[in-house]
Amino acid sequence: MLHVYFLVILQSDTGSPVTIAMPSELFFGEEPQSTCPAFHFVMALKAVNAKLEELYPESEELFKVLLIGDSSSDSLNKAIRGHGEWLTHPNNIAGTFTQGFNSINLLQRTNTHLYLSTEPGLNKVQEALSQGIAAAIMKSPENIEQTEGQLRVAFDGDAVLFSNESEKLFQCGLQAYLNNEQENVEIPMEEGPFKSFLEVLERLKMKLQEKGLYRNCPIRTYLVTSRGAGSDGYRALNSLRMWGLEVDEAVFLGGTKKGPTLEKIRPHIFFDDQQSHINAALEVGTVACLVEYGISYILPNIA
Repeated sequence: MLHVYFLVILQSDTGSPVTIAMPSELFFGEEPQSTCPAFHFVMALKAVNAKLEELYPESEELFKVLLIGDSSSDSLNKAIRGHGEWLTHPNNIAGTFTQGFNSINLLQRTNTHLYLSTEPGLNKVQEALSQGIAAAIMKSPENIEQTEGQLRVAFDGDAVLFSNESEKLFQCGLQAYLNNEQENVEIPMEEGPFKSFLEVLERLKMKLQEKGLYRNCPIRTYLVTSRGAGSDGYRALNSLRMWGLEVDEAVFLGGTKKGPTLEKIRPHIFFDDQQSHINAALEVGTVACLVEYGISYILPNIA
């Protein structure tokens, strides 16, 4: 039997919550919560919610975290009770706990914008991706770099924000890839699995900026890509522009390692489709999420 408990009743008005789902152990875990991979990310979401509610007190367009776990578990119930005030305070994240979660039906019913998992291989992440839900496997470094202040989210480009069309051409050789990008520099790429999540972040950021929060906006987004600063980089920016989107900062690394850039940016969360870049992020204390969408992955064919 599936039990769902909504611990927060949000105020009613226009707009709908931005739902982020994850297994409860990514936030609670068995160790102190500051060492859990999702802890600082969720705390940053909480801070953004507080500012949104201050500026838009009647709006429901807030971050909502869906924690998935066995509601009959003693350890989970203890963790819930220990954070009852945090979970039920109207300025903070909504919490939902479920029992018997074994499909993406719940994600679809709750209009989930982002699903984070701990499971590798052919799993719920790839199933969610095949249904158009941004999804990734969250990996935690040995020592998480604590970050305060604004919510900082970093995205890779190809096979994350953009489709893997250019990534496929790269397998034919660097020159074939560069020729294609130059020839199609004014043609936007097809959207990738995380374009929709960037859209909701940018929508919330715009709402905050409309109230004068430009320099101190609680949300900041980054594109950290192996593309160069030539026509291939311009095509990435042009694609975002033609989608009506932008990021606060775009870093074009031209094939160099991403670790030093991520160490400087210190994002709460970083999304990439290549394990080597995930490893580089973990080495500098960045929580990194593997997007199993690129040419190395075969998504399940689900009706």
